[in-house]
Amino acid sequence: MKIGIGGDHAGFAYKQQVKQMLEEQGHEVRDFGPNSEESTDYPDYVHPLASAIESGEFQLGIAICGSGNGVCMTVNKHQNIRGALVWNTELAALARQHNNANVVCIPARFIDLDLAKSIVNTFIETNFEGGRHQRRVDKIACQ
Repeated sequence: MKIGIGGDHAGFAYKQQVKQMLEEQGHEVRDFGPNSEESTDYPDYVHPLASAIESGEFQLGIAICGSGNGVCMTVNKHQNIRGALVWNTELAALARQHNNANVVCIPARFIDLDLAKSIVNTFIETNFEGGRHQRRVDKIACQ
């Protein structure tokens, strides 16, 4: 699977570990940044990530910052992005199953790395159920 990943300085360490895990699993991963823990602005990295998913270049995205809120708000400014702020695996599964989320937003300062990895694995391994949920997802965009 082609997956984009990005965030900010608070999510940098988790981003590096999640990226490595995904590459070891055989996924193609593009790192949109940042490239260090130096203070930075998440929109600079997360807007290009969201655009790459909207264009179809990548199937799913992972956005990581301290609270998960900033990256989630940013990706959701994009018309065809459905970003979900997730702090456990059940929410990761539901975001995919019921909302067809295409970006998982992770709060690095509030969960441990092992849980973050489990969330990512659940998110990428879970499929959208469609059915009654499709009608609702079709109504999300403001087009």
